[in-house]
Amino acid sequence: MSTVSTALDLLRDVFGYPAFRGAQAEIIGHVAQGGDALVLMPTGGGKSLCYQIPALLRPGCAVVVSPLIALMQDQVDALTQLGVKAAVLNSTLDRREAQAVEQAIFSGHLDLVYIAPERLLLDRTLAMLDALAEAGKLALFAIDEAHCVSQWGHDFRPEYLQLSALHERYPSVPRIALTATADQATRNEILQRLGLGEARVFLSSFDRPNIRYTVVEKDSAKQQLLGFLAGRRGQAGIVYCLSRKKVEETAEWLSAQGYPALPYHAGLPAAERAANQRRFLREEGLTMCATIAFGMGIDKPDVRFVAHLDLPKSIEAYYQETGRAGRDGEPSDAWMAYGMQDVALQHARIAESGAAEGQKILESQRLTALLAYCEAPRCRRQVLLNYFGEARQPCGNCDVCIDPPELWDGTQAAQKALSAIFRTGMRFGVSHLVDVLRGKLTERMRQYGHDQLPTFGVGQDLDEYAWKSVFRQLAAAGLVHVDMTEHGALQLTDAAREVLKGQRRIQLRRTTRRKPAATARTRAPASDLSAADATLFDTLRAWRAATAREQSVPAYVILHDKTLRELAEVRPTSHGMLAGITGMGSAKIEHYGYELLELIRQAG
Repeated sequence: MSTVSTALDLLRDVFGYPAFRGAQAEIIGHVAQGGDALVLMPTGGGKSLCYQIPALLRPGCAVVVSPLIALMQDQVDALTQLGVKAAVLNSTLDRREAQAVEQAIFSGHLDLVYIAPERLLLDRTLAMLDALAEAGKLALFAIDEAHCVSQWGHDFRPEYLQLSALHERYPSVPRIALTATADQATRNEILQRLGLGEARVFLSSFDRPNIRYTVVEKDSAKQQLLGFLAGRRGQAGIVYCLSRKKVEETAEWLSAQGYPALPYHAGLPAAERAANQRRFLREEGLTMCATIAFGMGIDKPDVRFVAHLDLPKSIEAYYQETGRAGRDGEPSDAWMAYGMQDVALQHARIAESGAAEGQKILESQRLTALLAYCEAPRCRRQVLLNYFGEARQPCGNCDVCIDPPELWDGTQAAQKALSAIFRTGMRFGVSHLVDVLRGKLTERMRQYGHDQLPTFGVGQDLDEYAWKSVFRQLAAAGLVHVDMTEHGALQLTDAAREVLKGQRRIQLRRTTRRKPAATARTRAPASDLSAADATLFDTLRAWRAATAREQSVPAYVILHDKTLRELAEVRPTSHGMLAGITGMGSAKIEHYGYELLELIRQAG
């Protein structure tokens, strides 16, 4: 029997899926036969199977390197539910527990062991791996969240740089590095730093078709967020903020508005952080308000929305953060509010980072790409995927496709705005420049003599809201640069010269104030079920919640919403029919088959 056909048997019998998706079968075959691989696959695309199935096909124990100690146990719990022999080897274990795991590895009682990079590189661990390799019991190395090796990424982990030693020390053991997001520069860095020069690179589509993307101009952000959340009560979500203070204030405010929310940031005590993360994973209907410290590797499949109250640092970060929504493939939302103040803050962060000049330039380019995404008058998914080198047609599932903006010839407005920047000495931010254009006579205006400028009052045809949109679009088009050292002052780039001289015309999108709930979707996983099936779905969810509490595991570790919905629709009447339901592998049928069939029978 070929490797892939055996892999297909495992996929169906153990994991309960009928067929492989995309390049999964090819990746699994390559690694199972001893090849190295770099796998770039979107969150929810099935990356884990790409190393879990080869681990079951190859002799010995697979070592999974993960930076996320807090989440390892949940991953192991999920595998144990499937009948896969897995364990963690990390600092949460005492000496006796760690020795028991090591003994289980040697005796062939484990298929996978999850380990943090710093633990892997200890002399004691390497000595154990040496012995395993010598005995032919080292199946493979899986390096999860491989972008952590990138020194220019916000998830950088210094220990990852030392993982190249695995290839030098165990050249015959295959390695598979996996990440959900990496632009070309990061991909190259992963290949170089992990010594994966001979590895095959598997690049899947970055598209997440079930996510609806929406960007709104920031104007009373909390109230806009509340409008977005209308109809989403009881759904799980993540709200990202730039500062720790804002995280705590937003969590408290949302809870007061009837949306139970928890804070998460690096400044919280470790015990409180871990407790909040555990609650978010194990309880339903919670919102996590967080900085970027939260999210990597979060396996919770039913996160229905990710909202950004502040601009992320790059398109790559935005893609990674929004990718935590809808891992189960169900309709989900990525919503963001942003303004020029966000741009100034991010530029200041880059300027003050102490990074090398080359890194600062790259980060500024990435931020500019995100601005272009925010202000683009065309399909958001097209802009997002183009950044990752992928072409596609308009998606029909973003705010721009659903409610296309009106375009207008903004050449004259652009010239006025650029002239105002130039004539004020390129030392002022958006608010002051808008006052100049609108002819607003203030003490500050008199102080600088800007009420005497030719541009003073030439922009009364547009309101303040429209001018702010013009400046944002000029920044996104690369005509204006937000100065990193002058408190958000706007400066002209070389490209502005052509516009000022009338050699280049500018198309702008007309910004309209949308009602906060205009883009809201309230579709829940059971919304397209009949009334009777929806009732059964709710019954199955209640059973799942009780079962998860009994076992002290997250609900999704028992069964996903997708599986429950299929059970409610198909209503199987035998163990054989259960095997045809997505996510119902043999171990789950053995554990839960009788209970599920009885619940379905009682529902009539």
